[in-house]
Amino acid sequence: MYGVFSGPVGGFAPREHLCVGCLRCTTQYPEFVRILPNPARSSLGDSYFTPDRVDTVCYEARSGKVPVKGAGYRGPFGGSGWDGLWTDMSEIVRPTRDGIHGREFISTVIDIGAKPWRVTIADEQPSRRPPQLLSIPIPVLFDAPPAALLTDTVVRTLATAAEATETLVVLPVESLGKSAPRGRHIVPLITGAHLAALQQLGFEPAMLELAGWDQQLFAQVQAQFPRSIVCLRMDLPSTDALLRAWASGVRVFHLLANYHGRGSDGRFAIDLFREAHKALVAERCRDEGTILGGGGIIAAEHVPKAIICGCDGVSLDTPLLVALQAQFAGEAVRRETSSFKLPSRFTVDWGVMRITNLMASWRDQLLEVMGAMGLREVRRMRGEMGRAMFQTDLEREAFSEIAGYVS
Repeated sequence: MYGVFSGPVGGFAPREHLCVGCLRCTTQYPEFVRILPNPARSSLGDSYFTPDRVDTVCYEARSGKVPVKGAGYRGPFGGSGWDGLWTDMSEIVRPTRDGIHGREFISTVIDIGAKPWRVTIADEQPSRRPPQLLSIPIPVLFDAPPAALLTDTVVRTLATAAEATETLVVLPVESLGKSAPRGRHIVPLITGAHLAALQQLGFEPAMLELAGWDQQLFAQVQAQFPRSIVCLRMDLPSTDALLRAWASGVRVFHLLANYHGRGSDGRFAIDLFREAHKALVAERCRDEGTILGGGGIIAAEHVPKAIICGCDGVSLDTPLLVALQAQFAGEAVRRETSSFKLPSRFTVDWGVMRITNLMASWRDQLLEVMGAMGLREVRRMRGEMGRAMFQTDLEREAFSEIAGYVS
């Protein structure tokens, strides 16, 4: 029906570019038609960011639409990593189902910064400086690409895309030269070695990020930029270090797994985000701070799942590169050693449009999930474990009494 077999010699010379993957031909004529995957497709992505995931992100970046396939889903309904977490979309609890169509408003705004329980007023003045708070319209930030990709074109593309989508982009402060973009949407990533570059920044960012805990650097940055939020970047797992930094005054944390979503101890991001969230809950201070999570988030569905696990927002890394049609040079696991190859020629406008399309598609999919869960704002989703179902827990509950079951 799509004209694939309408060539001069019919099915003997199919017009492959017209195929939409409906598989009707293989169903009706299995003895005559076979559809085989292109062997070159296996080189897309790696073992974690699979070719199917790459296809999906590329479609979203090209069209800005939600990917829907009419052939039906033939894959498994569970698995490892993010696939082991399901969201509860019971019809009983979803009065808000139409946010994506504009008939009902669903907020995707998040707040980043310190949120103290109370402000003490003495002599008609607050007893301490009001906390710095920043709101962004989507719970997604752009993380810094690998050092090898920090070219002028990539930096300007990410910065312009962040400004267009009204979010933040983390960039190493040494990459912000004289010709680099300026603006409060840029989050300089700094270490003690680059403090001099920070002093020559030339603008006041809304937020700065420390690449590891340093009490002296933290105090220096606060003194130099008193109106900016200071965020601490930490590798997972980091519960003890997180609590120590909290006691020292840090209220915004950027917790990172590797590109495959694993912490240094091999556990997946789901467990690590939950552990950090629960640590602050146990200290009765979770609502006073902000947790941003990153690493292994490569699909739109991973955003609400990470928020359910306790993050206020997430940061993206490899999906932005895939949106720019980057090719993986082997397994991309660690930020320091992973290698990618971007197209030899691309313009900033082209890159900005693709990243903007990706964000539009992911926001629509977030609205779909929130509408199905009956939530009217994404801040209510944070740590909402009552709306989460874990495959391992469900299987243990259903099969633990059956002889031979192994969890």
